[in-house]
Amino acid sequence: MTMTAEQATWFAKTFGTIANNIGQAVLGKDEVIRLVLTALFAEGHVLLEDAPGTGKTSLAKALGATVDGTHNRIQFTPDLLPSDVTGIQVWNEKTREFEFHQGPIFSSIVLADEINRASPKTQSALLEVMEESRVTVDGVTHSAGRPFLVIATQNPIEQAGTYKLPEAQLDRFLLKTSIGYPDIANTARILGGQATRDRSLALKPVITTQAIADMTDLAATTHVDDAVLTYIATVCEATRRAGAARLGVSVRGALSMVRAAKVWAAASGRHYVIPDDIKTLAPHVWDHRIIMDAEAEFQGATARQVVDQAIAEIPAPQASLASA
Repeated sequence: MTMTAEQATWFAKTFGTIANNIGQAVLGKDEVIRLVLTALFAEGHVLLEDAPGTGKTSLAKALGATVDGTHNRIQFTPDLLPSDVTGIQVWNEKTREFEFHQGPIFSSIVLADEINRASPKTQSALLEVMEESRVTVDGVTHSAGRPFLVIATQNPIEQAGTYKLPEAQLDRFLLKTSIGYPDIANTARILGGQATRDRSLALKPVITTQAIADMTDLAATTHVDDAVLTYIATVCEATRRAGAARLGVSVRGALSMVRAAKVWAAASGRHYVIPDDIKTLAPHVWDHRIIMDAEAEFQGATARQVVDQAIAEIPAPQASLASA
């Protein structure tokens, strides 16, 4: 079953209500909010990489307050153990059996704060749960439930005492984006309300976890024409041929684009994906998946340039064909 125009209109209206609620706590960052919500409804995860004090934690907390579900914050530190994230088996003297005590990863919204400060072993504990929404401990599988969104933050400025995220971990994030500093007008609004240290505390839930799951299933039915699928595949192939890239966008990256584009289109009130959706999302979905050639990177080449060049050189299908 394919989403109808009426369902797309409803989806966009509900999506906007959620975004507006978060926007009361995170001022002037509408696009970033919509990107994070896109990841939520596409059942993906988000990496926020930005300087300190730009509101990364506030955004995650505002989303947690908006969803009528559970949310947890994990402060990643060098001494954090994998079991501190996923949970452990504890011996129960009364039942004479081991019982699984869930870790903080078992929440609807999880803030993995400063993820690059944890050891690679602890970072890898997130791999299975981020990819498959489940955790296996002592051979027993435990579901993380729906919805399940990890918002990880990292500070690109401070490198002392940090562990760079491996490519396999980066590829688990549907989107990578940054918040950036607010403009002058919104900075003035923030300063004017400085008595309220945490605006997210004033937010009320506007949607249930079941409603999010239903919207997620609905977004998955957004129509994607074969011409758009071919366009995505061709652009991905162009990034692999780029001389500045050692590895281009993977098949997982292409699949991630389809999932994200479906939600983005529905959030825009359309029941079909158009090429402009791909162009808008490309930097956020694909940049972090490209591994640059060391020499080209030394000369100033960037993953963004590789993606932009691929988008520029591959002709997009006509809108009428893409929406057929």
